[in-house]
Amino acid sequence: MQINRLFEIVYILLDKKAVTSKELAQRFEVSTRTIYRDIETLSSAGIPVYMSKGKGGGISLLPDFVLNKAVITDEEKEDILSSLKAVNAVNLSKTDTTLKKLSSLFGESNTDWIEVNFSSWANAQKETETFNTMKSAILGKRVVSFSYASAKGQQTAREVEPLKLCFKSGAWYLYGYCKSRCDFRFFKLRRIRELCVSDQNFQRKSPNQIFSNENVFQEEYVKLKLKLSAEVAYRVYDEFDSYDQQEDGSFIAEINYPKGEWIFYYITTFGRHCEVLEPEDVRNDVKAGLQNTLKHYF
Repeated sequence: MQINRLFEIVYILLDKKAVTSKELAQRFEVSTRTIYRDIETLSSAGIPVYMSKGKGGGISLLPDFVLNKAVITDEEKEDILSSLKAVNAVNLSKTDTTLKKLSSLFGESNTDWIEVNFSSWANAQKETETFNTMKSAILGKRVVSFSYASAKGQQTAREVEPLKLCFKSGAWYLYGYCKSRCDFRFFKLRRIRELCVSDQNFQRKSPNQIFSNENVFQEEYVKLKLKLSAEVAYRVYDEFDSYDQQEDGSFIAEINYPKGEWIFYYITTFGRHCEVLEPEDVRNDVKAGLQNTLKHYF
């Protein structure tokens, strides 16, 4: 189509200082006469294209030309380029070329204010491999199987129709239809082992939106009220939305946490800097758990 050819010609001219009509004709598999007509069309549309003869000549754009007459605003241009940087951070697609093209078309757009890396500090390579394998399975609509460590501490074999990769609360999850449980489930990528992509296809479509105000993870939560010392203030700022700092520098903080064994492990990560205030049954469970742990060492 002519409109696509015209757009690409503009990009080529932005990317190169000069190009001959013969080179363009060979690239688009058209005659040089067609290229001349395209140049006339671009010139009529206000694109400052000019032609020069002799060695080093050819078709060129005026220096420092950018598409200032684009129908999007400067703010929208920055949003587009910044979003592409975020997408590039997780390798969802090869966006480097797209970024370069749009940056050329938009002119000197400032996107250096943002740099995104969704990988974790630990096991980054393993998680990246799992992510890329899952992405391929989702796009190819292939059933996957893997061993999964559940929140209850159980190692289970799963067969899943992978539908979406989701980022939530600092971690990547797979959302899919678990054929082993006959229901939709979330799976934390870091807990997936022995991942295998089968030759079996599926037709199920992914929902447009998964996350909402509802508890999509279908977990039961308990509200913890903790007293945390000033030494772990950085964790209070990182992990808690609701907290009050006391006169001695300590914090009274509240958090909704999934019920189960993980509560004990979470609280013990604070060491001596944490005291469970509420609920009382969790306080007693943590106390009993610590006493039981000490028996193994003394």
